[in-house]
Amino acid sequence: MKKISGIILAVNSSQKKGEKKNNIDCGLFLKNIGLENDAHAEPGIRQVSLLARESIEKIRAKGLDVNYGDFAENLTTEGIDLPALPIGTKLKVGKKVLLEVSQIGKVCHNRCNIFYTVGDCVMPREGIFAKVLIGGKIKINDKIEIAE
Repeated sequence: MKKISGIILAVNSSQKKGEKKNNIDCGLFLKNIGLENDAHAEPGIRQVSLLARESIEKIRAKGLDVNYGDFAENLTTEGIDLPALPIGTKLKVGKKVLLEVSQIGKVCHNRCNIFYTVGDCVMPREGIFAKVLIGGKIKINDKIEIAE
């Protein structure tokens, strides 16, 4: 049985698409937009990106020195099997944010800066994307869980 809850290890933002994101303590997630001031914040199905620490560890095991945000994920999680979540799954994060899983993985048409810098990108295989249904702040150590 898949784990249905975990924690937020990092909140990450960047000014440009296709590059590593910087860790921030807390982010404001806007309804139907995404993370405020992030390059990917716009209406659509890929408003917020999530990647699990467990996925990042697979790349670390290959000997690559990677950190949270290096795969351009907005939220780095631990303890929840993100790629196993069906599209449409609702995730409650922190006190009030509600996300809806909108895409599992992605197609990378070109090798991005992340691939060239890190040597591999796990995001297309194991990252997920979500829409913001209810906005609010998300910070490090917030709980993330499947909403009933």
